[in-house]
Amino acid sequence: MENRTLTKNAGKTAFGTFLSRILGYIRDMLVANLFGAGMFADAFYAAFRIPNLFRRLFGEGSFNAAFIPVFSEYLHTKDKSETQKFLNAVFTSLFVILAIVSILGMFFAPVLAKLIAWGFTNDPEKMQLTIELTRLMFPFIMFICLAAFLMGILNTLQSFFIPAFAPSALSISEIFYMLAIAPMLGGGNQIKGLAISVIAGGALHFIMQYPKLKALGWHLKLQLKINNEQLIINGNMDSGFRRNDKEETVNASLLPPPSSLPFYKHPGIKRIWILMIPAIIGLSVDQINSFVDTICASFLASGSITALYYSNRVMQLPLAIFGLAFATVSLPALSKACAVKDMSTYKDSLNHSIRFSVFTLLPAMAGLMVIGLPIIRLLFEHGKFDFAASLMTNDALFYYSLGLPAYALAKIFANAFYAFQDTKTPVKSAAAAMILHVILCVILMYPMGVGGLALATAVASYFNLLLLVIWLKKRLGKIGLKKILFSSVKSFTGAILTGIAAFYACKISPSLFISVPFAVISGTAVFLISAKILKSEELGAFMRVFEKSEGCS
Repeated sequence: MENRTLTKNAGKTAFGTFLSRILGYIRDMLVANLFGAGMFADAFYAAFRIPNLFRRLFGEGSFNAAFIPVFSEYLHTKDKSETQKFLNAVFTSLFVILAIVSILGMFFAPVLAKLIAWGFTNDPEKMQLTIELTRLMFPFIMFICLAAFLMGILNTLQSFFIPAFAPSALSISEIFYMLAIAPMLGGGNQIKGLAISVIAGGALHFIMQYPKLKALGWHLKLQLKINNEQLIINGNMDSGFRRNDKEETVNASLLPPPSSLPFYKHPGIKRIWILMIPAIIGLSVDQINSFVDTICASFLASGSITALYYSNRVMQLPLAIFGLAFATVSLPALSKACAVKDMSTYKDSLNHSIRFSVFTLLPAMAGLMVIGLPIIRLLFEHGKFDFAASLMTNDALFYYSLGLPAYALAKIFANAFYAFQDTKTPVKSAAAAMILHVILCVILMYPMGVGGLALATAVASYFNLLLLVIWLKKRLGKIGLKKILFSSVKSFTGAILTGIAAFYACKISPSLFISVPFAVISGTAVFLISAKILKSEELGAFMRVFEKSEGCS
């Protein structure tokens, strides 16, 4: 029953993510059509890396890895009043920190831009544009991190569809801008307008989730303390400030330092920060690797950063729909099992998540490796995005795809440690993997170009996964590895057949609008048939993902 619930929740997450990603690809196609793979796009994506990195640090990455296990413990062992106070304290502390980070980020934009796009220093115009875009987009982290905090709360409360769909707000904002506003602008103003639309999308991301939180009977309040008097700002943002129950405007400059605020001494907050410090490195390894990739790519041919971005976007679709869907639902499930000390359910949920992720991602890996170029051409080769850009993007996609299973499984295994409120162990594996990644990037970037950077990321991810598996087995003993390996052999066999079917199906028509969908459908059909013949246990769970559920939440 627990695995059925896990699969059902993963299905809701996958469906919401699928809709969000479709809108994301429409957005990316419009950006590719408008800006191609030249200076404007390179500067934009380089600048966007910076707030995205902070998003992982203070948002759904390390923060939620530390927050969800603690919140789950409060939810299942404390009363609602105490749990609500905990949420308010977390919300307040996060808001204060993000406000400070946003202001500092805008001020130090030149330093950050030069750090992440070091190679742009040879092109002053490109570097200056990157600095301006970084400064414009930095407030994005305020909204997106608070939205990620909401996502963590809703997931723990067993609401998965809305948090998975809410990221589409960014795509909706950018699409509206490019269709309705960008045509009226020109040159550099167009790309700056796109940066502003990113901020609007972040705010909308938060707004889309809050009504669901209220519907579940919870809310958020900012709680500050000034001169021993309580200052409360309601989360619905419509009641202003209150001091001693009297509405009154308070100058932000009068706010006290964090050490004097009431949330600072909350025991739950202290535990989160203690857990979060190592998790910043542990769960954000992929973003830190992307950061290194961007620096290295800035020294390569023009368009390399854009190629890395688009290849990663294509690879992220199957990863997000299936692999990260289970990573998302596994953390609340594992945390609950740990909170109530049910190790049997813990191991069963972990094993199920691993096997299902392998089952879905191996055929996706094979498909992307053999028909990646047609997919990229169909999605992006329009306007200023030419065939040369498609070839460069596919070069990165091929090697990124090799690591698909590792990306998802590393997150699931990291969650296995986070559920125990152990954020230190994943740090060790992540640190080792990052060192390997940097070394491989330096070695491979010039002989292999962007493909070498993608290969370095894939290899480092498998190394990270291997270390996590070894250490978790030492901690728990048997975790069902034989069953996982037996299942993986069946899935790998089906993946080979999937790749062969997709390769030949893609040759059926010179039209990409016909050949690509046909190849995807053919490959999927062959995999499902092979899974049926091989009697893969995961096939039943896969079909249950598409069962009609009682509404999406």
